[in-house]
Amino acid sequence: MITIVRNAALSILAMSFVVQASAATWEEGKHYQELDNPVRTASDSGIEVAEVFWYGCPHCYTFKPLIESWVENSPEYVNYVNIPAALGKSWEPHAKAFYALQTMGELDKVHDALFEALAGERRPLNSGEALADFVANHGVDGEEFLKNYNSFGVNAKMQQAQAKIRGARVTGTPTMIVNGKYRITASMAGGHEAVLEVVDYLVEKEREGQDQ
Repeated sequence: MITIVRNAALSILAMSFVVQASAATWEEGKHYQELDNPVRTASDSGIEVAEVFWYGCPHCYTFKPLIESWVENSPEYVNYVNIPAALGKSWEPHAKAFYALQTMGELDKVHDALFEALAGERRPLNSGEALADFVANHGVDGEEFLKNYNSFGVNAKMQQAQAKIRGARVTGTPTMIVNGKYRITASMAGGHEAVLEVVDYLVEKEREGQDQ
C-alpha cells in the first residue's frame, strides 16, 4: 500500500513538473506581449480569443485550418472572434465586406471563398462593386451586400475594430489577442503551431485568474 501511494505521489509530482516546465517555456516579452493598456472584449463573460486577420494575407491562409481545428476543440468558455484588419488602404474593402456579410447573416457562405480568392488566387477584389459581383456568384444578394457595405452601421463596426487593433499595437496578420490583454504572433511564438500553444497557456492563465 505504501508503495502504491508513493508511486501515485511521484506520478502527480511528475505531472505537475511537466505542466510547470511547459508554462515556463512561454515567456512574457519573448513569446507573447502583455498589453500596457488592455483592449475591450466583445463579451464580459468567458475568455475572448480574437484573431486579427486579412483575407489577402498568405500567412492567415496557412493559419486558417490550424485555428479552425483549434476553435472546434476549444472549451465552451472560450469566445472566439474574427477581427478583419485594415492596416493599409487596400485592406479596407475586405474588412468592410466582412462586416457587411456578417450583418446580412451571410458570412459563413462566403468567408472561405474570400480567403481562396484573395490569398489563394490573388484576385483584384478591391472595391465594393467587385466584391458585390463576387458574393453574388456565391448565392448572396449583390445589391443588398453593397447597401450594407456602404452603410453607417458597417462603417461604425469597422472603425471600432480598427480602434481595438490599434490599441493592441497590432502591426501584422495573423495576430492573436487573448482576453484583450495579450498579443501573440508567429514570429514571437516561433511558428503558427506554437502560437496556439501560447494561446492555450494564456487562456488557462486567465481561467485560473477568474476562478480565484
